[in-house]
Amino acid sequence: MHVTSAEALAPLIAIAVALGAAGCGGQGRESNAPTATAGTSGAKVEIGNTITFGSFRTVADIDCGKGKALNVGGSNNTLTVTGVCTTLNIGGADNHVTLTEVHQTISVLGVNNTVIYRAGDPKIDDLGSGNSITKG
Repeated sequence: MHVTSAEALAPLIAIAVALGAAGCGGQGRESNAPTATAGTSGAKVEIGNTITFGSFRTVADIDCGKGKALNVGGSNNTLTVTGVCTTLNIGGADNHVTLTEVHQTISVLGVNNTVIYRAGDPKIDDLGSGNSITKG
C-alpha cells in the first residue's frame, strides 16, 4: 500500500485543528482565520496563535510572527524559524530547527533532534534521547 504525503500528514492536521479549537497558543493575535497549506515544503496548519508543521525530509522557513506557538512533527526536517515564538514543541526524529527567538518553553520528544535558539530564556523539556538544545 502506497501512502501519499497528504495521507501521512492527515493526523498532524487533525491534531492542529483540535489544538486550535481548544484555544492553545501564545500571546497576541495577528489573525483568527485558520489557514492550511500542503505541498513540497510539508503541511502547515495555523489556527489562532498556533502553527503546526509536519513533514519528512523537508527544508522550510516558518515565521512565528509576534508570539505564536510552534508544533513540529515528522523526521529529517531542517527548519529556519523567524519571528518570536512563545513555545516550541517537537515530536519526531532527526529534525534540525533554528529559531530567532523563543520565550516560554521548548519541549522535545523523540530522538536526535537539534534545536538552536538565538534569543530568549525558555524552560527546556528534553523528553527524548540524543537531543541537543542550545542557545547560540
